[in-house]
Amino acid sequence: MTDTDQKSAIYLRLTRAEALVLFEWVARVGAAGDLLVEDPAEQQVLWRIEGQLESKLSEPLGPEYKEAVEAARKEVRGSEQ
Repeated sequence: MTDTDQKSAIYLRLTRAEALVLFEWVARVGAAGDLLVEDPAEQQVLWRIEGQLESKLSEPLGPEYKEAVEAARKEVRGSEQ
């Protein structure tokens, strides 16, 4: 990333549970081709988000990934009730 990119970068703060829920959704709709994009730039952004999340999360490689996603979903849902 160049200095110009760094100055214009936007950082989002997510809990680990939120990040895992978002990763699962992006990966699932991307793999299924269910996401309607108007422009190739939208797909590129989603791929980049998926890659960045994957590089920070260990759960997608774990043997209990499905259970981790369900627990993360429950945690996120609980924080909004």
